[in-house]
Amino acid sequence: MIGNILFALGVIISLGIGFIYFRDLGDISQMLLKVKRENMVRFIRYEYRLIGIGLGAFAVATLAFLLFGGGSFWLWLLSALLVLIFYGFPYVWVHLGLRNQLNDAAFFPISEARKYVGPTAPVIVIDHNGHARAHPDAQIMRPHLAGDVDGLGGEDVVMTYCAMANLGQGYTPRIEGKRLDLEVLAQHGNNLILRDNETGEPIQHIYGFLEADRDPDADGPACPLRPEAQMKPWPTYRMTFRGFQKAFPDGEVFLNKPSPNFLLRMLDMITEITFGWGISRQHQEDAPVMDNMDRSDDRLPNKTYVWGITIGKDAACWTDDFIIDNNWIVNATVGGRDVVVSLDPKYESLGVWYNDSGQPIAHCDFWGQSGQGQLQRVETLRAGIFWHVWSEFFPSTDINRVGSGAKDLESVKA
Repeated sequence: MIGNILFALGVIISLGIGFIYFRDLGDISQMLLKVKRENMVRFIRYEYRLIGIGLGAFAVATLAFLLFGGGSFWLWLLSALLVLIFYGFPYVWVHLGLRNQLNDAAFFPISEARKYVGPTAPVIVIDHNGHARAHPDAQIMRPHLAGDVDGLGGEDVVMTYCAMANLGQGYTPRIEGKRLDLEVLAQHGNNLILRDNETGEPIQHIYGFLEADRDPDADGPACPLRPEAQMKPWPTYRMTFRGFQKAFPDGEVFLNKPSPNFLLRMLDMITEITFGWGISRQHQEDAPVMDNMDRSDDRLPNKTYVWGITIGKDAACWTDDFIIDNNWIVNATVGGRDVVVSLDPKYESLGVWYNDSGQPIAHCDFWGQSGQGQLQRVETLRAGIFWHVWSEFFPSTDINRVGSGAKDLESVKA
């Protein structure tokens, strides 16, 4: 009697926790199951504690079966197989398949990168003090994080990437001076959720601050309770690989070359094949491949690429075709700051720049050179992100905003 009770309780608890683990952090499981964000955040915070309780419960069930004759062999065997799937798959997928390169990414000269990256392939770029790095989407898709101990032009900067959102963002992986031990854990709203392993706190990729510092009553875009308690974003922009070669002939390129370990190489191959299948659908089909969205906004087709910025509590985004239709440049005001949105056809790159001149800008090139002097890139730019993801996290966003003296632009051009 006692053996059966212990066996039943152990199996129920272990499989219950295991199913939640598989559902919330299994990633692929979200193609079939809709996961609430609060449940995912809870499991991210307490992952190892919950795993310990679940596996401990199965150990109790196993002892009840072996020592007290509880249950039956076939029930125990079926439970063991389910435990292996429920716990083993998400753990291996997250902690091995998605193992990041926060501190040991490898960067190569352009001459080497040409062997792996096509001329028109999109790359995500950050540069500082003449040091430029390109991160091809196909190369950074699996590790999600790429950085090294040398940093970027003397600064500690890591490229973070979410394939589901088509979003690459450079961050300084520090909050209030303390370096974060970042790990990729999940995605919700089609955007990556990281975890700082030092605190156990989740970090929504698109926001860059700890979940504990999220303001639950924010008016407008979500923001931290303490504005200083967030990772510093670095100006991050997109261009083609051939454009990068023109702009930065001495630049570096991130390449995710195969692991020398045979088992890891096989796991990586399976992971990348799975990613490739899902992400190709994500770029083509209107519906999100993993539909865990909380909002829907039909002002643009879901998979439209937008270039969005946030300044304070204000958010605005632009489409590249709108910029082209407006002679490659648009002036606007966001969060009380004048900005310029400019597409440079030579380098095939759309950038957003602060305009503190007090005058509308008639021309701005890839380098930020304008008729009003040198401009600085807006560091909060999310370049080429899917519209349905941008609107999920910034629902009050404007689209293709024009302002800041733009009505006077024709006289400036004349």
